[in-house]
Amino acid sequence: MASETPGSANTRARNKKASRLHAVGHIAINVFLLFHILAIACWCLPVNYPLILAGRELVRPYFVWSGLFQSWDMFSPSPKAVNAYLEATIIYKNGATGFWAFPRMELLTYTERYYRERYRKFEETLLDSKYSALRPDVARRIARLNSKPSDPPQTVMLLVRWSNIIQRSDGTFQATPWDAYVFFTYAVKSEDLQ
Repeated sequence: MASETPGSANTRARNKKASRLHAVGHIAINVFLLFHILAIACWCLPVNYPLILAGRELVRPYFVWSGLFQSWDMFSPSPKAVNAYLEATIIYKNGATGFWAFPRMELLTYTERYYRERYRKFEETLLDSKYSALRPDVARRIARLNSKPSDPPQTVMLLVRWSNIIQRSDGTFQATPWDAYVFFTYAVKSEDLQ
């Protein structure tokens, strides 16, 4: 076996191939960054020009799937005026009930909030009727998390609890009494618990 020298044909071919791979990697990273910069700018600009609206519709599936979507209602002239959170009521085969709560940011430590902040956005999405197709999957997941071999879940009800925040005449804000609404009920099948 002949030893390769730095100027040999095999070494030059390998270096050329590595150089091409390196260039392709740079191009791929730049395309990835450029796409995300443009897509996020298009998504977050608070204007409704036809080109911006078309861009939003184009990237919507990817943004919802990846969790990159953002709404401006936190910063708009009239921010959300409601404090809400989601829970699930589980009815077991024997008639007993159980409760499961989505993570609530105000009840978590700062470290836990950092890792679970996406739950808040996911809850907002889950309440939106445009994404109602997610609800059966969420109910099945909750059923699996709370399944007992001797007493499996029979029904999962997703409910929202909320308190409206109203502005008084003196400019201060006051929360209304809490209310609740079951927005989805799922009959658990045995195959859902697999």
